[in-house]
This record gives sequence, C-alpha cells and structure tokens, in this order.
Amino acid sequence: MIETDIDLIAGLRKQSPKAQQQMLDRYGRDVFAQVARLVPGIENAEEVYQDVFVKVFKNINRYDEGKSALRTWILRIAYNEAISFLRHQRPTMVYIEDREGEADSLSETEVEETLGHANAETVQIIRAALKHLPPDERAIITMFYYDELSLKEIAEITESIPTTVASKLSRTRKKLCRIINMLRS
Repeated sequence: MIETDIDLIAGLRKQSPKAQQQMLDRYGRDVFAQVARLVPGIENAEEVYQDVFVKVFKNINRYDEGKSALRTWILRIAYNEAISFLRHQRPTMVYIEDREGEADSLSETEVEETLGHANAETVQIIRAALKHLPPDERAIITMFYYDELSLKEIAEITESIPTTVASKLSRTRKKLCRIINMLRS
C-alpha cells in the first residue's frame, strides 16, 4: 500500500473533513467514471456516486488493507451500488440474450474483427451495443476496456475469481459482437 493511502485511511478513520476531501480528489474521478458507464442518466449516476462515498466514509473501519488495495475496495463498493441501483429500477430496455449459445459459435478472430478496429463508427456502435447487455456484463466489459483493470482486480471488485472473470469476459465479448452485427444489419 502506498504511504499516502495509509495516511488517508488514518484521517478517514478519524472522520477528518480534509481526509474526506482528499479521498474524493484521489478516487472520485475513477468512481464516477465507473458508475456513469453503468447507470443511465447523469442525475442517477451522481446519486449513486454520492451513495458510494457515504458508504465508504461510513464503513472505512471495515476496510482491511491486507485483503485489497484501497482503490479496489472503493471500486467494489461503486460496482455494488451501481448494480443495486439498476436492480431496483424498472427495466427500461430489453436485454439481448444469447439463445442456444449463438455467441459461443463466434471465433475470437471474428470478435477481434468486429471489436478490434477503433474508428469513430466502431466506438459509437460499441457504445450502443453495450446498452443491450445486462448490468453485470456491461460492468465487466467497461472495467476491462475503459478502466483497464486486470482480471484479478475485476475479480476482487465483483467478488469472483480471475478465471471466472476471464470466461465471462470472453462470452460477453462474443455476445457484444453478435449485438453489434445485429445493430449493423
């Protein structure tokens, strides 16, 4: 753990307003980015963002630096709050399900051809396709590609194991590819 996190945690445990502000300055952008990619609407994302830090400040004494990095612990709270928020909302869209394993029949080469070329059109269609994924699948894709988290970090955040995350990431990439192909046709 970096020295500044140790000092920050000590300040947070004393409920120091200065430490709370440092926490927001240091980790606020990462938390908001993760929440905003999962939760539709800026107002909703801001509400979840605030809930995350209320929970962080309230539960800082439960943080165990031996189990995870502070950033990972905070992002786990953000992930859980975003998923919880989404579960309590009325579904506003129908998610595209993979009937009969259709996505699994796609090869990694086909997936790379669809997702691998980052031009403006591809980025735009990927963003549209992400909206058709369930929140947990969208979260894994965004943590891996947008936040550039490792499989181990994603596993810690989602309370899973890296091999499970890798499998889910592979299946979700194929599903995303299938959705993109449907949107293009």
